[in-house]
Order: sequence, then C-alpha cells, then structure tokens
Amino acid sequence: MLTRCGIGKLLLFDYDKVELANMNRLFYQPHQAGLSKVEAAERTLREINPDVEFEVYNYNITTMDNFNHFMDRIRLGGKVKGTPVDLVLSCVDNFEARMAINTACNELGQSWFESGVSENAVSGHIQFVVPGDTSCFACAPPLVVATHTDEKTLKREGVCAASLPTTMAVVAGFLVQNVLKYLLQFGQVSYYLGYNALQDFFPTMRMKPNPQCDDTHCCRQQKLFQEREAAKPKQEFTEEIEEEIVHDENEWKIELVSETTEDEARAAEGDKPQLTEGVTVAYTKPAAQAEDTSDFVNATELSIDDLMSQMKQL
Repeated sequence: MLTRCGIGKLLLFDYDKVELANMNRLFYQPHQAGLSKVEAAERTLREINPDVEFEVYNYNITTMDNFNHFMDRIRLGGKVKGTPVDLVLSCVDNFEARMAINTACNELGQSWFESGVSENAVSGHIQFVVPGDTSCFACAPPLVVATHTDEKTLKREGVCAASLPTTMAVVAGFLVQNVLKYLLQFGQVSYYLGYNALQDFFPTMRMKPNPQCDDTHCCRQQKLFQEREAAKPKQEFTEEIEEEIVHDENEWKIELVSETTEDEARAAEGDKPQLTEGVTVAYTKPAAQAEDTSDFVNATELSIDDLMSQMKQL
C-alpha cells in the first residue's frame, strides 16, 4: 500500500510478502520473492531514483496500535520534519484497510486518493477524497461494508482473485497522472474516474458528501468545510451600464448613401413587420404587382374546329 507521495519523500506501508503470484504486478522481480512488499518496493524505487527519501513500515494498519502510529506518520511525516504529508494514496486490496485509511484521513482532514481493480480484473477506478468537500469512502460504501460482512467469507479457499497486469497498469497510470496534477497544480484533477476494459468506458463524476455518513469525523469535516466556504468573501456582481457611443467630428464629411432612390425604396418596401423602437429591417418582401394580362386571350365558348377556321381566314 502506497500511502505517501510528495516531492522528495515517500512513506510505504504494507505487511504482505512478495510471492510468485505477485510477479504480474509489473513492479516486483523474481529475486525479491520472500521479502516484504515494502522492502522490495523500496529497493526497486531506490534504484530508479536514489535521491528520494523513504520511510518503510511493514505492519497491518488495521490494528489499534499500528493505526495510531499510521495516523502519527500522516500528521508528522512530511518532507519538513513535524509537518503533515502532502497526499495519501491507497492501493490496497481489501475494504478493511480502505476503511482504516478513510477514518484516519477524515479525522486529520487529509486529502487522499482511493484506487482499486475489480475482482474480475477488467475494470477499476480512482477516487479523489477531500474531507468535507467530497464523498468519503463511508458516505456511499460498497454492500460488503454497509452490511458489515466479513470479507474472508466471500473468498474461496485456495482461489486467488483474477489479476490482469494491463488493467492494473491503466488504473495506476490514471492515479499517478492525477497525483502529479494535484501536487504540481496543473490541469483538472479527476474526482472519480472509472475504467471498464471490456467496453473502453471511462465514467467520471464528482460525489458530494453524505450528511448522514456513519463516520462522525466525516460529518465534522463537512461542517468545517461549510464554515470555511461561508467565511470566504462573496463576489459582488455589478450591473454593466452600456456607455453611449460618441463619434468624433466627421472631418471629411463621409456619409453612407443608399444606392436606390426614395421612390424606388417605397415601391420595393412591401409590408413591414411591427418592430421595437430602434430596430430596422435589412430586407422587406416587395409589394405585389398587378398582373399584366395583355398577352392572354379572353376565354371563349367556341370549339377547336371553329377556332381553326377563323385562323385560316386570317
């Protein structure tokens, strides 16, 4: 579980060991089998960038003693001694650990990223949690959390959940990209970004906090956030008054003259619609002209034979 990301310092927390089943994580290497995950991760990362400072803790954060120490390192483990961390990243594989991270961050008011991949390994998500401003993990918990179901009863003995490294790599890429946007302050951070590999579907949303959240620290952070928002100076909106356009004197006597005479204009005006004062039409339908019938023959009752005889006499 990666839980601290900042410029120059990284805190790592986990308690599992690297096994051959973990080799598809695109991070661990065969010769690291048997090491704790945090020790293996530190060695790999140190080879990539030896200038980064690391703190490594190999324990279960869900126990009481370890949880208190975990909170202490979030509160005081920043790059500058005695300052809080910049951001917490959750990359765990169970809901119990997620709830522990959620509780700690709610109590401390610490922003954090939650991430995960589904058990079928073809979908995943990342979620940016800002205590008081956005929904925390307990505001809309999964069914297994809401019903207080023991996760161990959902897993079959000896059967590992599906694992697809490409899905993990895509979700990890989304996570790191948004971490950089948040820390370096560029672009727009995604509050929730999902990934469905079967359909190439990427849902996004921003979830509001639940006022009836079971986490009391979340409800407290919501009140604090509302107080901070209310204390911000309100933006005043003033009505814009259009200034009258004043032209300079026409030194060269330039005028806009119509190409048609007044008589021609009146003849071509036709019907004008009723317009608001100050509005003019650019074109009007010409008035209907009387139809010239001089070239037409008057109707007659003569037959065609009679007409033909008259034409022969002409």
